[in-house]
Amino acid sequence: MKRWIGFILFCCFPAASLAESVVPTRTIRANATISEADVAIKSVANPNAFSRVMDVIGQEARTTLYAGRPILFVDVGPPALIDRNQIVSLKFKTAGLMIITEGRSLQRGGVGDRIRIMNLDSRTTLFGQVQPDGTVRVFE
Repeated sequence: MKRWIGFILFCCFPAASLAESVVPTRTIRANATISEADVAIKSVANPNAFSRVMDVIGQEARTTLYAGRPILFVDVGPPALIDRNQIVSLKFKTAGLMIITEGRSLQRGGVGDRIRIMNLDSRTTLFGQVQPDGTVRVFE
């Protein structure tokens, strides 16, 4: 009886065994930008991995990616606009008031990332979100 149930499930749901994932063709170091030549499609079932090559091209590796292993959603992200120790413009806006000053980035970050920064005037540590123009919007 158990054999028949397994056979029926295999026949009715073959897509689970035919799932494809994006894998690196070579080892990709952390902080490297992924190009089309770096990735390929392989038959590996992993629900937390990318299934389309176009989703990872142009992204930056957050960790070292090893050849043949599926690229997981947490392994890549947008390329960093801000490096650690870089001087950046900080913008704080609330109730019609806008304050712009300089700060030092304490982390790397790409567009939309939340990073720690140090205000150069007050030496306080703040958190902000990296904007597309390379500035950091400070949270309240």
